[in-house]
Amino acid sequence: MGLLDKLSGWLGLRKKEVNVLCLGLDNSGKTTIINQLKPANTQTQEIVPTIGFNIEKFKNSSLSFTVFDMSGQSRYRNLWEHYYKASHAIIFVIDSGDKLRMVVAKEELEILLNHEDIRCKRVPVLFFANKMDLDSAMSSVKVSQMLSLENIKDKPWHICASNAIKGEGLQEGLEWLQEQIRQSYQNNEQMTD
Repeated sequence: MGLLDKLSGWLGLRKKEVNVLCLGLDNSGKTTIINQLKPANTQTQEIVPTIGFNIEKFKNSSLSFTVFDMSGQSRYRNLWEHYYKASHAIIFVIDSGDKLRMVVAKEELEILLNHEDIRCKRVPVLFFANKMDLDSAMSSVKVSQMLSLENIKDKPWHICASNAIKGEGLQEGLEWLQEQIRQSYQNNEQMTD
């Protein structure tokens, strides 16, 4: 059973569709994380860089996930904004060993959070400080500081240290994300009652 199957089981929601954007700079590990989230029998052995974007769909009896794996290459980042409006959650992946490009990641995050389709939504943002297995990796606390995550006041957010190749840290992040999605759906249902 893949992590997304577990996530949908925990949610206990019926016929709900969840759109999740997976964003971050190129070579941060987005596709590897998504591969780990898929059911074991659908995981691929070789991961190649994403050109443009990939869409992965997962279903179980109560929930349907659509995960948009968006390329982090600079020439494709302008595609991200076309998917903001329909998103229910965002996974933002950071290469914690790439200190030189942390400034670029911060700039892209600020553009994302200030976009009109995201700024007004209380969409949860899960950060994976990925590649923690590298000697050069910064801690998730240091990554959080470098990205100024403490300044995000209008959205729930959480950062997890991860090693996507081994699947480490993904469970913790998805447990947090599923709780945020559950709360969001409960709040929306209460407002419509």
